[in-house]
Amino acid sequence: MSHGCKHPKLVILDRDGVINQDSPDYIKSVAEWVPIPRSLKAIVRLNHAGWLVAIASNQSGIARGLFDLATLEQIHQMLRQQLSTVGGHIDAIAFCPHGPDHGCTCRKPAPGLLINLAARFAVNLAQVTVIGDSLRDIQAAQAVGAQPILVNTGNGAATAQRETAALAGVRQYADLYAAVDDLLLEDENP
Repeated sequence: MSHGCKHPKLVILDRDGVINQDSPDYIKSVAEWVPIPRSLKAIVRLNHAGWLVAIASNQSGIARGLFDLATLEQIHQMLRQQLSTVGGHIDAIAFCPHGPDHGCTCRKPAPGLLINLAARFAVNLAQVTVIGDSLRDIQAAQAVGAQPILVNTGNGAATAQRETAALAGVRQYADLYAAVDDLLLEDENP
């Protein structure tokens, strides 16, 4: 393959527990949105290396009535602003507003959000890396043949301990920054 027609590389990140601190009580306000150390820097590094960066996030707090779409938009605006101040950006955000009992196709482990994002950027999911901190992130990636990575931030460390069999062969890193280190290294040395 010639370098002239290189397709964009897409990485899809879970939000809570990968980019920002997670909470068992959900992230319900801008004040509760706190970036994990080095996560914003990791996204900037992907941006500068020419990768597309998207977010695929379950946000069942909407269905549960804990916050509304306007609040979610404010949280995402805060994420974009904080990234912007360090020279980065997110190319797309896809989220599932449904609860676990809605039977939708977008709530991870269902792969609807990933399929939507891959279609939006016209990329083959087999070429996409999906980084998450929960088994459902990994299962969504595996369902569509994407490349899953588990980070040990958020629920990641507990997931790694609890789900050893399900995670066989899945790459694991301390955090998003460490995962991005490896992705960029592979990109330079295919």
